[in-house]
Amino acid sequence: MQTQSPARRHLLTLLTVWLLLYASFTLFTPPLMDDADSVHAEVAREMVLRHDWVTLYANGIRYLEKAPVLYWSMAASFKLFGAHDWAARLPLAFGMLALLLAVYRFGRSAFSELAGFYAAIILATTAGCFIYTRFIIPDVLVCLWITLSLYAFWKTEQADTPSRRHCAIFAACCALNVLTKGLIGIVFPVGIALVYLLLTRGLRGACARIRQLHPALAAIIFFLIVAPWHILAGLQNPTQGHIAGIGFAHWPWTIPQPTPGNVHGWFWFYFLNEHLLRYLNLRVPRDYDTVPLWLFWTLLFVWLMPWSAWLIARFCQTINFQTIKLFVIPQRSGGTRFTFSTWRESLRSNQQRRTILLLVLSAAIVMLFFSFSTRQEYYALPALPALSLLIANWLAQEESSLLCARTGKRISIIILVFGILSALAAAGFVLLTKVPGPQTDLASLLAQNPADYALSLGHFLDLNAQALGMFRLPLTLTALSLAAGAIGNFIMRRRNRPAAGNAFLFGMMIAFLIAVQLAFTTFNTVLGSRKLADAIAAQHPTAQDIIAIHGEYESGSTLGFYLRRNDIHIVSGRSSNLWYGSFFPDAPKIFEDPESIAAKWAGPQRIFMWNDPSDEDRDNIPYPGEVYVIAKSGGKQILSNQPAR
Repeated sequence: MQTQSPARRHLLTLLTVWLLLYASFTLFTPPLMDDADSVHAEVAREMVLRHDWVTLYANGIRYLEKAPVLYWSMAASFKLFGAHDWAARLPLAFGMLALLLAVYRFGRSAFSELAGFYAAIILATTAGCFIYTRFIIPDVLVCLWITLSLYAFWKTEQADTPSRRHCAIFAACCALNVLTKGLIGIVFPVGIALVYLLLTRGLRGACARIRQLHPALAAIIFFLIVAPWHILAGLQNPTQGHIAGIGFAHWPWTIPQPTPGNVHGWFWFYFLNEHLLRYLNLRVPRDYDTVPLWLFWTLLFVWLMPWSAWLIARFCQTINFQTIKLFVIPQRSGGTRFTFSTWRESLRSNQQRRTILLLVLSAAIVMLFFSFSTRQEYYALPALPALSLLIANWLAQEESSLLCARTGKRISIIILVFGILSALAAAGFVLLTKVPGPQTDLASLLAQNPADYALSLGHFLDLNAQALGMFRLPLTLTALSLAAGAIGNFIMRRRNRPAAGNAFLFGMMIAFLIAVQLAFTTFNTVLGSRKLADAIAAQHPTAQDIIAIHGEYESGSTLGFYLRRNDIHIVSGRSSNLWYGSFFPDAPKIFEDPESIAAKWAGPQRIFMWNDPSDEDRDNIPYPGEVYVIAKSGGKQILSNQPAR
């Protein structure tokens, strides 16, 4: 009987893991969440509704701050399958598959078949990639384009004369990345390549090499892909009225504020406000927070756990006294003094060392770039593919390298200790917390920390011992997976079977990520408003009925997507994503104050009001008549001026 080749077996395993974690039940549950998740899905739905693939709209208002590729992909999915939440998630799922295959191919070409497989499985089972494909944000696609562009660049470095094909692929991936996330789409790949060339060839050598990389062809391909949308977006959204420019007289700069009918156009808002001013933490409106620098770097290792233990160990092995002596202390007489020239010569004769340098630069430049700007927890994601490749290379060497095997055994002890302690903590919560009643609303058990909600995972900081009683199943699965994985890995590595130890760790992470998915599903009543949308739908609202949100649009944005409405009224919430577009002359008149909505409340129009009673920052509405509670869920409620039917 003919056995499968390792490559075929690896690809089948990789596809199975992807199906389980990214393209099965995780596509269909939980419902979309409020804020970015449903806002981005709604932008794609309105793109199909308007037949406008150039200017983005959210709730009928220009949404000028994002690049279009994510929305194009979702809109295409909606065209094929309808505007469903699973259809909105489908492009990211396939983007993740493409990323895994790209990393596998990169690792296979640069190191070995086993290293490519390990790199892809590590990336598939990282908490970072999994968690940030639970939200509809484009960062996994950014990882894909950066990985493909660097692979194309790496291929050019394997030949004395670079091929036109690989240079064209590099330019095309940079262009697609710009259309996915903005200017960082070219800043990162080009920046990484330039630093690499300077380090390995020097200034003259780098300039000579750039001339060999077909820069004219690359520039033509880049602009052919990038230019059309940017030009059309600028033409469709010109400056309206009269508005001042940025004042540079003192720091911080004076940023012009729009007024109704007087607003800068797309070019100013997209390039200056969303790129330059955001990087400098001067963007308007100031509706975002930034992760502390220490937490940003710490989360990089959290997103890669448990594999980040190999990263730390390898770093400690590299930055030792012998390395410092080699780089800093001149050799005694008769020896060879270290220079960058000799270092570059050593790199030229060692392809693997050059590859490792490229991957280290890829991760380091991403992290350093965001260390000097505003940042969110997920901004570290573009560093993960390169780090996964580095870790995979070391894992693949364990069976043939005594040093790597010894390191793996030491790391297994650390993982065992942390795994058992974490499993005991999870089991303790299961055993010590009380099971809430079947009708208990999770929101009633949570602590409230609104100062943290500007962070992408800020709501999870509301969890306390009381609320954890509703997470007994994910906690049980977490305890079992961490204990089994840590113990199995320790035993297998002690028996000099590192591949079996890795299999235990992969299985541990798969089970843990399923527990994370179950936790997201439980938490969804707090993070989303699907149940409230269903309650409104059960009242059979007409197009003449008003559906309103008391607060920012993002706080209840799932209403728009699930009710198929792009005319949600906003009461005391003219801010965040809709703020800038609301000043254009053609913006719909959907913004209300307490007095205007109170006047409508007494009229014949039926009104459904999304409301968060715990939001004390909003102005109270002086309702003039009866107030009927239609539904409650997740600490939020739907109020109406007419009783339920």
